[in-house]
Amino acid sequence: MIYLTLFYEFFKIGLFAIGGGLATIPFLFSLTHRFDWFTTQDLVSMIAVSESTPGPLGVNMATFAGYQTAGIWGGIVATIGLVFPALFIIIGISKILNKFKESFYVQSFFYGLRPAVSVMILVFVFNVCKVIVDLTPNLRSLLLSGFLFLCYLLLILRYKMHPIFFVLLAAFMGILLEL
Repeated sequence: MIYLTLFYEFFKIGLFAIGGGLATIPFLFSLTHRFDWFTTQDLVSMIAVSESTPGPLGVNMATFAGYQTAGIWGGIVATIGLVFPALFIIIGISKILNKFKESFYVQSFFYGLRPAVSVMILVFVFNVCKVIVDLTPNLRSLLLSGFLFLCYLLLILRYKMHPIFFVLLAAFMGILLEL
């Protein structure tokens, strides 16, 4: 029964999380409230692992969440559930997109979709910040995390380097500060 539930829940996420991997995160937050598969703290760890490993974020998250819930088969079932809707939607869209890509309704659909996806990502950022604050042991650590956040933000905006550089820099700083 767990495999069917995993497939169904990740199928829904794959069907409605329009906008890429980050759009899956609010759906995963809702899973933490409805199931005891993983906690919000586990989700933040999954995000870190998924961002640090090759492959699409949503697929990495589904695989990790499924594995966390029901082992290897859970990871496989969750991943298939997440990818399944996109596979058929993309095949269907590719057949008709060229015919309708200049359509007023198609353009309007995507115009209306962008703010919704932006809000979903903003909610994700807010929830992750809330979890980080809850997990930070003291005010000094919280201020240090805030300082590092601002440094990374300024570096990213100023130098526009490849994201892997910033992931490696953040990992190095985390190790250095824990020593």
